Amino acid sequence: MEGRVARLALEDGRIFVGRGFGGARESEGEVVFNTSMTGYQEICADPSYKGQIMVFTYPLIGNVGTNALDQESESIYVSGVVCRELSPLASNWRSRETFPDYLARHNVPGVAGVDTRALVRHLRATAGSCAASSRWTRRPTTPPRW
Repeated sequence: MEGRVARLALEDGRIFVGRGFGGARESEGEVVFNTSMTGYQEICADPSYKGQIMVFTYPLIGNVGTNALDQESESIYVSGVVCRELSPLASNWRSRETFPDYLARHNVPGVAGVDTRALVRHLRATAGSCAASSRWTRRPTTPPRW
């Protein structure tokens, strides 16, 4: 399913389009962002992000893959992932699974190719936008109406 059109539709009507990866389903949640350069696997497994769609501001995600030793908890708690660029391969001797395969195994959808800088600027500039409901879709549809 990687590479299919995916959309992040914010509650205020703004839509960000990219390529889908990970779980092939729709998801809703509060849109939040994280500025860390590393630790994407740990962030996804952090219970404090339960039900939230995580926007990674660091431009390249997935380049070191994932492994069981870095799993912070039993499950992934984010309801979705947004990134600028998704690494096509995992380049780390500890890696046992690519980031897209990790998300797919947990049925968590992701969208890559999004201008995360513009998205974060929009979230910060819009009153209450950090709590905006969002929806993922892997096929062209009309935007959701909240």
